Amino acid sequence: MSPCSKRNGSCVLLAGWLAVACGIAGASQADYLPPWNPPPAGGVSFAVPPFDAIADLHGDIVDPQLTVFFAGNQFMVVHDLIDAFKRRYPQYQRIYVETLPPGILAKQIETGSLVMGNLRIALKPDILTNGKGSIAELQKQHGWFADTADYARNPLAILVAKGNPKHIEGLKDLGRADVRVSMPNPQWEGIAKQIEAGYRKAGGDALDHAIMDSKVKDGSTYLTRIHHRESPLRVLQGTSDAAPVWSTEAYFQQQVLHRPVATVAIPAQQNVTATYTAARMNDAPHVQAAKDFLGFMTSAQAQAIYRKYGFQPPQP
Repeated sequence: MSPCSKRNGSCVLLAGWLAVACGIAGASQADYLPPWNPPPAGGVSFAVPPFDAIADLHGDIVDPQLTVFFAGNQFMVVHDLIDAFKRRYPQYQRIYVETLPPGILAKQIETGSLVMGNLRIALKPDILTNGKGSIAELQKQHGWFADTADYARNPLAILVAKGNPKHIEGLKDLGRADVRVSMPNPQWEGIAKQIEAGYRKAGGDALDHAIMDSKVKDGSTYLTRIHHRESPLRVLQGTSDAAPVWSTEAYFQQQVLHRPVATVAIPAQQNVTATYTAARMNDAPHVQAAKDFLGFMTSAQAQAIYRKYGFQPPQP
């Protein structure tokens, strides 16, 4: 049977990395749509981006033996990391993972559940990962964590279309009227504060104001609605010209997926390098699994997976 139905003009690909609708700007554009992780084996596979697709919920949601809330910028690592953990600890096979914005994950923990569309998820995490400073602040505010471990670092970069048609040379160029910027939303993305610090280093308060106020008002700065994974998609689809992102986002799109994008480096004096920390929850439903996973995150095997996707070691 042909994957394209002549009756309704839609095309559904049920195998492989994702399924797409034929009418979405052609196959080359549709291929950019998440999810980019392969689906779990078994069962009926159904995904029709952008109408019916779940990119940030991974694994087994029913009676998980381990639940991990990852800061969303690590979505590309999840498949390899969880697969390696299952091989090392075969007693844990039902694992549920979320890769949502850190601010959303914190609110989910505070309220006790996440509502996504028509679905309500009331699972407590065993592990939360976030920036080191954010984990310290959450511990100060709530005392949530029993133990923590640093496991990776990540600097910032600017993602542009292949060939850099707007001739972006640095953060200062993002203030130009002709440059459409995709910017992480400060409401729930910690990276936004660090990017804004870079703006102020590159062009003072005037540059930060231009990008985050004036250009937001005139529509030439777009604030993401999901998380900064949305920014590469906008660059690929031509709706944004430049996107400040974690360097691993640019690396993943350019080096792993071989997408038509390029990376503009940010000089060290304007850049920020984040340290990522995994924290074991005090009220973790699966205490031993949480301890095993926290230890695994700093193991040579897990570190090699993070290096594969462009992350730096936790210590310089």
